[in-house]
Amino acid sequence: MSEVVRVGIIGYGFMGRTHARAYQAAGRDGYGCELVAIADSSLTSLEDADDSSGNLETDAHPVDFSGMTLHRDAVELLADPAIDAVSVCTHTDTHVDLAIEALRAGKHVLVEKPIAIDPAQVQRLADEASKHALVCMPAMCMRYWPAWVKLHEMIRAEEYGRVRSAEFHRMGSRPGWAEDFYADEARSGGALYDLHIHDTDFIVHCFGLPRSVSTSGDGLHLSTIYHYDHDRDQGPVHVLAQGAWDHQASVGFRMRCTVVCDRATLDFDISREDQLIVHRGEESVPVDVGSLSGYDGEVRAMLEAIAGNANAMRASIGDAAQTARVLDTERVSMQNGQTATIER
Repeated sequence: MSEVVRVGIIGYGFMGRTHARAYQAAGRDGYGCELVAIADSSLTSLEDADDSSGNLETDAHPVDFSGMTLHRDAVELLADPAIDAVSVCTHTDTHVDLAIEALRAGKHVLVEKPIAIDPAQVQRLADEASKHALVCMPAMCMRYWPAWVKLHEMIRAEEYGRVRSAEFHRMGSRPGWAEDFYADEARSGGALYDLHIHDTDFIVHCFGLPRSVSTSGDGLHLSTIYHYDHDRDQGPVHVLAQGAWDHQASVGFRMRCTVVCDRATLDFDISREDQLIVHRGEESVPVDVGSLSGYDGEVRAMLEAIAGNANAMRASIGDAAQTARVLDTERVSMQNGQTATIER
């Protein structure tokens, strides 16, 4: 591999464009990477590249397509020996096969979430990744969102004592791009797998695997209570996450969380200029978390891991497989109307 990591993106919808911006921003900031190719069968030229928007927009530069190659399919892109790494940004039901093909072609892989709806398919990718001396990581952007990185650090270090309770709310409308795909829950997984996954993953990241879950709702709006053995001093007394795709588009996107610790309340709201605030008694102190997005963070973590710093990765494919098992248990609970135990 050359000193500069040459990157290709497979799939160029909203997420493909977001990854492209993040790679080029990393290059401008001194990370050794160059975006050299895109593969998307729906494009006839790079001028046709999609400019759709999503829940978590960034103020990034527009993508510079100069010197970039457009491939009609992933096979052609993966056959290029000059490409070192790829982002897989296609529809969910193609992620695992494409990521495996990329690994077998000798490419490092950043694969969008959800990796798959079926936990067995996520595990299949994890098993394949273990056979290669390559970076393969899930694009769990919230693990890299600066305010959530800080929130995780505070929770794990018990900076303000133990966590008593935590609530997460992620509310908006169904994505306005690829509407047929997102409306088909058998393919997209609905709000449970495509939206709510962020909060489930972060909850497991912070508090470990819950004992069981109680989920109510449907594919457009759901709420889960995560049960921990707090009576045995092993977790919070109350953890809840709510996700929705049933809001009108004019409402906008809302992402908030409140974590109550013994000596402080940690308050996050993405709509505020000061996204993370620590409340202690009568005092409320904003936390400076920087200006990079989680998309920037995950791309830079991948590049650092390729350079040899595996600790830069905040999420592994094994982590994604664990989160997939929790989500599948939430699905069972929602369908049966009963609390469901998570298999260990």
